[in-house]
Amino acid sequence: MNGYIALLVLSVAVASVSQLLLKAGAGRSHRGFLAEYCNPWTLGAYALLLCSTLLTVAAFKGLAFKNAPVIESLGYLFVLVLSRLFFREKITRRKLAGNLLIVAGVLIFYL
Repeated sequence: MNGYIALLVLSVAVASVSQLLLKAGAGRSHRGFLAEYCNPWTLGAYALLLCSTLLTVAAFKGLAFKNAPVIESLGYLFVLVLSRLFFREKITRRKLAGNLLIVAGVLIFYL
């Protein structure tokens, strides 16, 4: 079972990186409408999102569905930390409190 948990955590991490690539692509200027959606950043993000989906499906083969929301909520924390590292975004008290509320809510629901 631990291998399946690691697989789902990896899936969440890949999805988080995908979100960062989408944000990086959205922050750049593009020549036209089609270039907004067919640039390397966006296409790479979509490819990672597909990989994340496949990893999630593989992880669900060995996990109970009730465990997934707890692990999936890590995505909010991953994006918060990765945004700080790559985009130099501030981690404000409000963002931190919001993330803690999400994680607390999932844990309360799980228990």
